[in-house]
Amino acid sequence: MVQYIAKKWIYARTFEGVPKPDDFRLEEEVLPEIQDGEFLAKAEFLSVDPYMRIHIHLYPVEIVMIGGQIAQVLDSKHPDFPVGAYVFGQFGWRTYTICNPAEIETKKPYVLPDFGPTLPRSLGFGVLGMVGNSAYFGFLEVCRPTEGKTVVVSGAAGAVGNIVGQIAKIKGCHVVGITGSDEKCQWLKEIGFDAAINYKMADVEKELQQAAPEGVDFYFDNVGGQTAATVRKQINLRGRIAVCGTISMYNGNPAQVADPQRDFVGKQLVQEGFSVYRWTDRWFEGINQNLKWIQEGKIKYRETITEGFENMPNAFIDMLKGGNVGKAIVKV
Repeated sequence: MVQYIAKKWIYARTFEGVPKPDDFRLEEEVLPEIQDGEFLAKAEFLSVDPYMRIHIHLYPVEIVMIGGQIAQVLDSKHPDFPVGAYVFGQFGWRTYTICNPAEIETKKPYVLPDFGPTLPRSLGFGVLGMVGNSAYFGFLEVCRPTEGKTVVVSGAAGAVGNIVGQIAKIKGCHVVGITGSDEKCQWLKEIGFDAAINYKMADVEKELQQAAPEGVDFYFDNVGGQTAATVRKQINLRGRIAVCGTISMYNGNPAQVADPQRDFVGKQLVQEGFSVYRWTDRWFEGINQNLKWIQEGKIKYRETITEGFENMPNAFIDMLKGGNVGKAIVKV
C-alpha cells in the first residue's frame, strides 16, 4: 500500500478586512486506505474565487480552506470515478483528497468532459466550469438580453465578467465593461467589448454616458457599492440587473450609497441575485455551449496562474485585490 501525505491549508483565523497570509496555516495529514465507494485524487489545479471570502464565514475556524480543484484519480473503489480520470470537486485547499460522493448532498464531484486536444484542463473551473456557467446562466436567465440593447458589466476583466461580455456580444448587444486598469481596458476591447472604463482613473458616470448614450438596459454586477449606484442612475425604464457578487464590499468598510432603492421604484427595475448552483440540472448545457463558442472563436479566455501550492494564500489575496486578469488559478 502506498501511503499518501496530504498538505492542506487551514483557515486559522477569522478574516478582518483584507485576508492576510497568517490567517492561514499549512499542515500535513497522513491519509488512510480508501474504502468501498471512495476514490483518492491528487490536485492538479486549485481555484481562488471571490465567493470564498464571504462563504468561509459560514464555517468555523480550523477547517480546511474551502474551494474547488481539478484533480486526477489515483485510486478508486467507485465505478463512476475510474483511475486516471480528471475530476472537478469542492475538495478545499489540499493536495490529496479521499472522497465518498455518496456523502455529499450538493456540489457533487464530477468527471471532466473531454475539452479536446488543445484546451487546458484548468478551464474546468474557468470558462468550462463554475465560472463559465455563472456567466452563461446568470446573464442569459436573469438579464434575459435582447439584440441591440446595451449591457454593462462590472468586474469586467475578472473570471466571470469577461465571459458575460463576450456572450453579450454573441447575442448582438452593445457591451461596456468597467474594470480597474488601462491594461485590462485594452484587453476587454481586444476580446470584443465596445467600450471599457477604468473606474480607478475615470469619471465613471461621465464616461458611461458617452459609452452608452441611449442608457443601460442590462447590468451584470460583480462589485456592488458605488459602481452599482453609478450604473443604476443610467439604467433605462424596466432594466434588469443580475447580481453575481459585491466584491467591493467583501473586505469591510462598505460604500455608503444614498437611497439605493429609489431607482428601483422610479424606473421599475428588476434586480435578482443568483447562485450558479440553481442550474445544477443543466450544468453540462452551459459547459457544452461555452465549449462550442470557444471552438468557433467567439469566446476567448485568459488565466492568471500562480505556481505552487505553498502560494495559495498569496494568490487568493492578490485575486481579491484585483491582481488577476481572467480566472485566477494555482497550479500545484
